[in-house]
Amino acid sequence: MVSDTSTPWLLSGFGDEIDDDPAIQMAVLQALGANHIEVRSAWGTNIVEMSSEQLESLKVLLDGHAMKASAIASPIGKVDVGLPVEHELERLDRAITAAKVLGTDYIRIFSFYYPAGATPESVRTNVLERMSALAARAQQAGVILLHENEKGIYGDTPDRVLDIMESVSSPALKVAWDAANFVQVGVRPFAEGYAKLRPYLEYLQIKDALLSDGKVVPAGEGDGDVLQTIQALHDDGFTGFASLEPHLTGAHGLGGYSGPAAFGIAARAFAAVTAQAGVAIA
Repeated sequence: MVSDTSTPWLLSGFGDEIDDDPAIQMAVLQALGANHIEVRSAWGTNIVEMSSEQLESLKVLLDGHAMKASAIASPIGKVDVGLPVEHELERLDRAITAAKVLGTDYIRIFSFYYPAGATPESVRTNVLERMSALAARAQQAGVILLHENEKGIYGDTPDRVLDIMESVSSPALKVAWDAANFVQVGVRPFAEGYAKLRPYLEYLQIKDALLSDGKVVPAGEGDGDVLQTIQALHDDGFTGFASLEPHLTGAHGLGGYSGPAAFGIAARAFAAVTAQAGVAIA
């Protein structure tokens, strides 16, 4: 292990990969050393569908556990690009409300699916129009959108993520780096993406995957260059959030599931990687 005295990175995790009950989500995360939670759903309800009463209940639970929200893990942009811009702007307004109630500046988004048979180039204009509108609304509200490189959307490769960042060119739009998702579209994350995207890289989502079949595995056990990326970020002075999103026992359109035991496996694997890189976690 390499010793280190720099500012620790902040550990978080997708609570709904642990359980539907947010109290259990928070208890497990705290047992694993996290003082933050990334909120995607609770009580079986997605964050952008929650009532004001549910949001207030979540806030009470966070305060009671002395925890904070690292980000709102919204599904915004995880829809067909043919939908009107207003469809996702309305959902973004709800995500912004959730962010304000729960006390975070970060909202995760995506850059749109497109029809089978269409090419990324054929939908680029529509994607950038929508991403620009979302970023403008976010900037007005004082929040930061984190684009996740989900497979199958426009921004699933480093080059297209970079295209979005450069074309939209907004301080309210940054990169959430997901190594496993890059692997699942045949990308070597560090070699093919790190240098291009580092200027925009704001947030880490922690999972790994195998190039051979796309299977998701704990951090450091796949082809996602996780250790290399962590070491480079450490050398670059990164001090932001690292959010566990293990997907170890299942995945679906709006997320994944691990359960408490598998989530613990993922947390311990990431702890081993950060210890090897000399990164302190809090």
